[in-house]
Amino acid sequence: APDDRADRRIMLAFGRLARGSALASLRPAGANGLARMLAPAHCRLLSTKFPVPSMGDSISEGTIVEIAKKVGEYAAAEDVVASIETDKVTIEVRTTEAGTVAEWFAGEGDTVIVGNDLYALNVGEGAPAAGAAKEESASAAPEAAPAAAAPPPPTPPPPKPSPPPAAAAPASALSAASPAASPSDASGRAERRVPMSRMRQRIAERLKSAQDTCALLTTFNEVDMSTLMTLRSKHKDAFEKAHGVKLGFMSCFVKAACVALTEQPAVNAVIDGTDIVYRDYVDISVAVSSPKGLVVPVLRNCQDMSFAGVEAEIARLGKMAQKGQLAIEDMVGGTFTITNGGVFGSLMSTPIVNVPQSAVLGMHGIQQRPVVVDGQVVIRPMMYIALTYDHRLIDGREAVTSLKRIKELVEDPHRFLLEV
Repeated sequence: APDDRADRRIMLAFGRLARGSALASLRPAGANGLARMLAPAHCRLLSTKFPVPSMGDSISEGTIVEIAKKVGEYAAAEDVVASIETDKVTIEVRTTEAGTVAEWFAGEGDTVIVGNDLYALNVGEGAPAAGAAKEESASAAPEAAPAAAAPPPPTPPPPKPSPPPAAAAPASALSAASPAASPSDASGRAERRVPMSRMRQRIAERLKSAQDTCALLTTFNEVDMSTLMTLRSKHKDAFEKAHGVKLGFMSCFVKAACVALTEQPAVNAVIDGTDIVYRDYVDISVAVSSPKGLVVPVLRNCQDMSFAGVEAEIARLGKMAQKGQLAIEDMVGGTFTITNGGVFGSLMSTPIVNVPQSAVLGMHGIQQRPVVVDGQVVIRPMMYIALTYDHRLIDGREAVTSLKRIKELVEDPHRFLLEV
C-alpha cells in the first residue's frame, strides 16, 4: 500500500511536468507498478479537450443531433465530428487537429452550452499509413480475379408450394405464444411521440410571440401578372445567358417592395421599447423551406441590387438551405419579409410578422380568373397578395399605400425603368 501511494504521487508529479516525448523517456522498460500507472496517464496527457464552438451572438446552447466520429475513430483536421442543432440552424463541428477521438463529454440528444468541453482528441494518434490504402487495393485485386472467373452457382430449384395456412388460433393461444398487441396496434391506429427539434421550438415560440406582442392586421390586393409573365417569357433565355441565373417572379416583387418601403419608411421600421427605429436600407428576409423547417435567409441591401443580383442571391441561399448549410449570419437582421405560399398552391393567406420586423408580404398562387379591363370581361392570370403589419407602428394608410405600390410596379415593370 505505501508503494502504491508513492506511485500515485509520482504519477501526479509527472502529470504536471511531463508532456509528450518527455514522459515517454521517463518510462523505463520493464517497470512494474509505476509503468502500469503511467501508461494510461500518458494517453490522457496527449488528449486535448475541445469546447462547444460559438454559434452566434444570440445563441448560448444547442442539441447534439449526430456524432460523426465515435470514440476510437480517427478524425483528420477539418473533419466533421458532430452536428449541433440550434433554434436557428444546424452547426457542423469540425476539429482543428488530427487524431483519435478519446472521449465525448455529451451524447446525441444532449443539450450543450457554448464554451463547455465537448470532446477530447488524442492529437497525432491513429493517423493512417500513407501506403496502407494502396497496399490494400493491390492485394484485393488478385483475389477478385479468380472470383470473377468462377462460374456462377447453379440455380436452386424452385421452392415447394407451402401448405395452406391453418385456421386462425384462438385468441388465448395467440396471447400465450406472443406478447399481447396494444389496442392501437391491433386497430391500425398507432401513435408515435418524437421530441420537437430546437428549430421547430424556436419557430413556434417566435410565431406565438408575434401574436402576443403585435397588433396584427392584414390588408389584401390582387395583381394582374400578364405583363410580367409576358416579359419573363420573352427575355428569360437572354437573361439567363447574360447573367447565368434564371429570371423568376421573386426579383420583381423584391424590387417593388424596396420602392414601397423607401416611400413608406414606417413599414421598414421597428419598435424598440418606446422608440421607433427607421432604416435607410432594405434587408429582405425571404422565407424558404428546408428539410428541418421554414428558414428566412436575408438579402442584404436590396435597394442596391439589380434583378439579376436578387435572383442570384436567392438561388444561392435556397441551395444552402436545402443542404442545411445556412449560418446564423445568413438569417439575422432582416427589416421586411416576403413569403410565397403559392409554390405550395395557396390561394390566399394571412402571413404572420417575423418579429422584430413590422410587416410581411405574402405572395400566392397564380390563377386564371375573369376580370374587368376597359369595360370588358377578360381572363387574366391573377395573384392575391397580402400585407400583414403591426398596427402599433403602421397606420392603415401606410400599409394600403405600400401594398398598392407593389401592385402597380409588378403589373407594369416598365415603371422601374422610368422610376415612376
